[in-house]
Amino acid sequence: MEPRISLITLGVADLSRALAFYRDGLHLPTTWTPERGVVFFQTTGTCLSLYPFEKLAEDVGESWVGEQKSRFPGITLAHNVREKAEVDLVLLQAESAGGKIEKRAHDTFWGGYSGYFSDLDGYLWEVAFGAFEFNEDGSLRIT
Repeated sequence: MEPRISLITLGVADLSRALAFYRDGLHLPTTWTPERGVVFFQTTGTCLSLYPFEKLAEDVGESWVGEQKSRFPGITLAHNVREKAEVDLVLLQAESAGGKIEKRAHDTFWGGYSGYFSDLDGYLWEVAFGAFEFNEDGSLRIT
């Protein structure tokens, strides 16, 4: 397996509502609409997709149909920024779009600055600033 994550798919309750949050609220670029049954966002490095929760469970396999998403799914998504002030701006943007601030931005034990928001379906996003390195295309470089 090549060391790459190509796509992250979030199972959502309402595809149109989730599209509005990510496209209109967070300004992620897409040309896809709910009429296509799925929405893809072009981001640097890894793409993001939204797909109806029930259909995603069905796609994974029959034994997953009818399962409910846990309030804490044990996974978070992260958006790393280049400037400390961007953390607060992105959190405000998410909140203005209908997201919920789960943890206000604060100085962290690892020397950074971060906070968390949840999207309309409860998916958790960390917004973080720290001693990160970025590739020319804006993707995170882990050394």
